[in-house]
Parts: sequence; C-alpha cells; structure tokens
Amino acid sequence: MKTILISFITSLCFLTIACENDQKEVEELSKQFETAVETVKNVSILYSEKGHVKIRLNAPELLRYKTDKPYTEFTKGISLDFFDDSLRITGKLTANYAIRQERDQMTTLKDHIVWDNALKNERLETEELIWNEKTHKVYSDKYVKITTDDESITGEGFEANQDFSHYKIRKITGTVRVKGQ
Repeated sequence: MKTILISFITSLCFLTIACENDQKEVEELSKQFETAVETVKNVSILYSEKGHVKIRLNAPELLRYKTDKPYTEFTKGISLDFFDDSLRITGKLTANYAIRQERDQMTTLKDHIVWDNALKNERLETEELIWNEKTHKVYSDKYVKITTDDESITGEGFEANQDFSHYKIRKITGTVRVKGQ
C-alpha cells in the first residue's frame, strides 16, 4: 500500500512538472485558435461617393472576421439597392449568401442571385457572381439568364460593368423572343 501511495505521489509530481508551459508559448498558441468575430444583426449600410448615396445594403446578419486576411460574411442573405444622383433606385440585387475579402476587394455572391436593372427593365439570374472592386467588373462562370422586355437569354459565363449598364454573356446557350403585349 505504501509503495502504491509513493508511486501515485511521484506520478502526480511528474505530471505537474511536465504540464508546466511558458506563458508566452501558451499565449501564442491560443492566438492561433482565436478568431475575433464581430456580429451585427439587422444591418443597413449606406455607401456614398463624393457625397452622393450610391448603394444601400441590407442584411439580417453581418459577420466580420478579424484575421490576417479580414473578411465579411453575410450567411443569411444580402440585399443591395443602387441609386442615381437623384436617389432614385436604379437597380436591386439579392443573394442568399455573400462574402467580401477586404484586402483583395473582391465580393462573391452565391445561391439564388437576382439582379434587377430598373433603368433597362432587365433581370439577371445566376448562382454565383463575383464583383472585383478594383476593376469595377462583375462576372460569373456559372449558368446565367438575362430577361429583357423582348427576350430571355441563357448562357455560361457573364461579364458586366458594376452598374450592369453594359454586359456580355460568354457562351450563349439559348435565346427566346418574347412577343410584345
């Protein structure tokens, strides 16, 4: 019994000594597993250029990750209203998911994207859309459908300027003419 007690105490001492870590090592290790996340509910943000409101962003939730490569995620969907200088809505874009890479200035929208251009009465539908803020271009390599007053065009791949005023479909797979009413 005495031998078992001595062995237990000795083992406990070794475990205590073996588990001792440098405080700096522990802090560095914990930083690797920490990700600072800001969560904002019922978001409404106005973006302006030179004093003119250009976009209103609405989302049920925004998650901002403060990492080496910070990013913002909209896991519950996003809605954007685009305005002209007279604050008239010129377009509306919705998606079920979006992520913005802050340093790269790239935004990827996914899952049931609908982009309505009120000026031309056109609608774009796709499952993925990427906005490059540096080049002011929007593009997709996925299936797209553009509906106008006169026709419905489908294809694979799409590119446009960021206000959707000029666009092209890379591989047109179908065109359907719509009769005027």
